[in-house]
Amino acid sequence: MIFTETRLAGAFVIDLERKEDERGFFARTFCERDFSSHGLESRFVQCNVSYNARKGTLRGIHYQAPPHEEAKLVRCTNGAIYDVIVDLRPVSTTYGHWISVELSADTRRMLYVPKGFGHGFQTLTDQTEVLYQMSDFYEPSSVRGIRWDDPGLQVEWPPGDRVISVADRQLPVLRQ
Repeated sequence: MIFTETRLAGAFVIDLERKEDERGFFARTFCERDFSSHGLESRFVQCNVSYNARKGTLRGIHYQAPPHEEAKLVRCTNGAIYDVIVDLRPVSTTYGHWISVELSADTRRMLYVPKGFGHGFQTLTDQTEVLYQMSDFYEPSSVRGIRWDDPGLQVEWPPGDRVISVADRQLPVLRQ
């Protein structure tokens, strides 16, 4: 695996290191030693999948509050997404900053989202599926979110029609 740290400390883009031959290729998508050597969570206790029927589906920006903060390893297994993470760690020098990464089934690129970050995405194709590996269990009482269009964050989402849940439309802005 090839780990590339982003401008948000602790967040990494992870590309596969392919071993190719006439059959195709083989690559690791997770190795506890490699994750630990980069200072990343290496224990994942839950895996989730998100299926999205329509292009333009927007989910997020979601996170879990302490003491149930979670690191995520996100990968698009079908289709493509515009993935966004926001640093929500108040003591961080990049608090309130965001980045985006395109993840697709074609590239097999992954995004490591550290604890204390918000996460959301918009699908770029119909029939998109996203796989998440989580470092903590889902805890309904700790679920939080920030509006996808928070004017303080100014996330630049792809243009076009969007499918957004009522719950996500009603999330607060970061500064509230």
